[in-house]
Amino acid sequence: MTLFSPYLRVLLMFPAFLLALAAPVLAQGDWETNAESELALERGLAWLARTQGTQGNWESNDLGLVSLGVLAFLSAGHMPGRGKYGDNVDRALQYIVKNAKPSGLLNIADAQRDLYNHGLTAFVLGQAYGMTEDPAVGKTLDKALKLIANTQCDDGGWDYRSRRQVHGHDLSLAVMQAKALRSAVDSGFEVRNDVIKLAIQSVRDHYKADNGARGLDERAKEGGGQFTYDGHRPTAAMAACGVVCLQEFGQYDDWRIAKNLDVLSKEISRLPPVKKGSGEVPFDAYTLYYVGQAIYQAGGDPWRQNYPVLRKYLIEAQIRKPESPAEDGAWRDTRWVRGGKPELLYGTSVGCFLLAIPNRYLPILQEGKIEGLREKLGQK
Repeated sequence: MTLFSPYLRVLLMFPAFLLALAAPVLAQGDWETNAESELALERGLAWLARTQGTQGNWESNDLGLVSLGVLAFLSAGHMPGRGKYGDNVDRALQYIVKNAKPSGLLNIADAQRDLYNHGLTAFVLGQAYGMTEDPAVGKTLDKALKLIANTQCDDGGWDYRSRRQVHGHDLSLAVMQAKALRSAVDSGFEVRNDVIKLAIQSVRDHYKADNGARGLDERAKEGGGQFTYDGHRPTAAMAACGVVCLQEFGQYDDWRIAKNLDVLSKEISRLPPVKKGSGEVPFDAYTLYYVGQAIYQAGGDPWRQNYPVLRKYLIEAQIRKPESPAEDGAWRDTRWVRGGKPELLYGTSVGCFLLAIPNRYLPILQEGKIEGLREKLGQK
């Protein structure tokens, strides 16, 4: 019996899937998308297409960054081999599949980036498979998912390197594997219950209350608190990662979610003034990527009040240099990937993804709550 085996998608999901291929879901209003945001998105996609290169990897050997380029196109409704950017999507996916290792590992860069590149890439492959059912993508994804299960540490987390050990390293790794596993569920793969349950336990253990209580300690419910990198170092990125992890695993009623959404709202309200035309994304690309998903998954006021702030910031910060095709339409990361085309690839991919969310093309943006997953975990 395999760890992950294909199964038929829930019938209720199928019409939404077909709708996504035909046309974007109508946005909830001009606060989600408008002419300015659509133009900024198109400029970003044009930059990605113009600078991709013949190998399809934007001069980066980090498969995670290449996969974010794929995600930007998919989230705007562009499918492999079809339409305006079909060739761009196809070349990037081929680069990823070609460079997958026999073990299933999706990393060809430094081994210290094994599970960063792997988790992020597996997530995007899951979304691509859900939209295309490409057998080559499916085969690569199946092996990648088995590796995630086999490298899960005894405490439910993951290490930077592709290896199983007693303790996982930090929440930034857990969130990437969480999204890969949820993506697999969305796209027709069954995920082992024990892997999910242990991961949920690990995520909760990264929560720290202002009173010092951690994890499952009942005192942690008292007062404020937020998710941390490793039990310490609370940041906006980790607050977002914790929210995303719990929601990906169907833990929508977890009391930690609301506390961390409060943290994110405060952080968004404190963003510095935008430097117009600088290309600098709000926060940094890593943080923005998860903040956007956290507030979208929460919906309601967290999404309605905060998304327009991030959208406006991106529109104003986008580089506008028609005389410089190497930069025009791009955004840049401000922290983790610095210098050259990969810096712009990271920022632009995340910027496009954020602006495309209201179209709800991706399977992970369409399904909403996975009640079946909650039932499987014994949480009605």
